[in-house]
Amino acid sequence: MTVPADPRQAALAAALARRAGTVEGALDTLLPLPESTEARLAEAMRYATLGGGKRLRAFLAMETASLFGVSETCAARVAAAIEMLHAYSLVHDDLPAMDDDDLRRGKPSCHRAFDEAIAILAGDALQTRAFEVLAEADTHSDPLARCELVAGLAAAAGARGMVAGQVIDMVSEGRALEPAEVNRLQALKTGRLIQFSAESGAILGRAPAAQRHLLAAYGRDLGAAFQIADDLLDAVGTTEETGKTAGKDAAAGKATMVAVLGLDRARAHAAMLASQAAEHLTGFGPRAENLRALAEFVVTRRS
Repeated sequence: MTVPADPRQAALAAALARRAGTVEGALDTLLPLPESTEARLAEAMRYATLGGGKRLRAFLAMETASLFGVSETCAARVAAAIEMLHAYSLVHDDLPAMDDDDLRRGKPSCHRAFDEAIAILAGDALQTRAFEVLAEADTHSDPLARCELVAGLAAAAGARGMVAGQVIDMVSEGRALEPAEVNRLQALKTGRLIQFSAESGAILGRAPAAQRHLLAAYGRDLGAAFQIADDLLDAVGTTEETGKTAGKDAAAGKATMVAVLGLDRARAHAAMLASQAAEHLTGFGPRAENLRALAEFVVTRRS
């Protein structure tokens, strides 16, 4: 990662790299490679999860947990579980029955590197492993905290969250949607998991409801800004920059804020959401500086 000239963004880049390294180590431990018949499944799980991605969701989990003095080891387990869930969604999203994409994070998609059957099973196994990790006593000593983490991730990922968003995305291809409809699609498909990631640190820290709500609101607006930035990158970025096939949204007739608002208005809307996200952090003071810088980063990034 190139070190930015802005000191705030330079500090954020260093924090992102450090957190990513911590989570990578946790994932490596939590997804061992067995010497058995099912080793190929484990290889596919590790291929889909290790060594790539921005680790944005993991960073949110760990950074918000640090606001409440949570053990880095416990926070890394939650961050790793979220990354497993996210990886499962990407593996399935790339399948021929979904977005049919051959490239992910600059390398062949899981179903291309292995095969469709193994990719489906790897996604299934990553999803279930995520909940297993959250439910284990090593994640938190309080069973109620573990239950809240499991319930929160399930709600973010299921039929009223990410999966619902994927369905809307599929049935909306080629249709002209209103801005409110695109907002709902993206809030479900992308935003809910980012929102949970931000809130998960407060759950781990047994934070008061008011602080949990502020971090959830931050995650909600950050997720919306992040998705619009992704849409912009798909429209104007290159495959080399993004690590995935550029221009696919327009070619597939996807419902995006870029398609609805145009490039300039979509860019302005993303910036407004990022600013709004940062405002939710006022009460956390300087401890939340990396989270504020992240809101700026998600709308200025090039990958």
